[in-house]
Amino acid sequence: MNLNIGLEGSSITRPSFFDGNNYSFWKTRMTIFLQSLDYQLWHIIYNGPRMPTRTIEGVVSPKPENEYNDNDFRMLQLNSKAKHVLFCAVGPNEFNRISSCDSAKEMWDSLEVTYEGILLSWLWKKIQVEMKVKMR
Repeated sequence: MNLNIGLEGSSITRPSFFDGNNYSFWKTRMTIFLQSLDYQLWHIIYNGPRMPTRTIEGVVSPKPENEYNDNDFRMLQLNSKAKHVLFCAVGPNEFNRISSCDSAKEMWDSLEVTYEGILLSWLWKKIQVEMKVKMR
């Protein structure tokens, strides 16, 4: 185990690298890194992407790509940007684990379940929600 982790400064322009060790350390640093890049990136990872939809006669359905507006493209681009940041932050083993995921949220959740387990992942999200409620 490398005991020198965290002794040197890290880049504010490059994500922290995760090689399968010290997941909680990496997770905390990545959360702040993503929020500092663009808080909506973190929102996309935490809540999942918002796929463009349309409502016709009260029925909500996926919006055809030829009807996308600038905001629709921005939200889709944010998911791709979040995926890119996560791919750049993991080693080959973790890359293989998350490379088939369709969204940044799926990628993040896959790493969480792998390294924290389902119960801890669920508890962590519950604590975060409760903290947001108390801060209001």
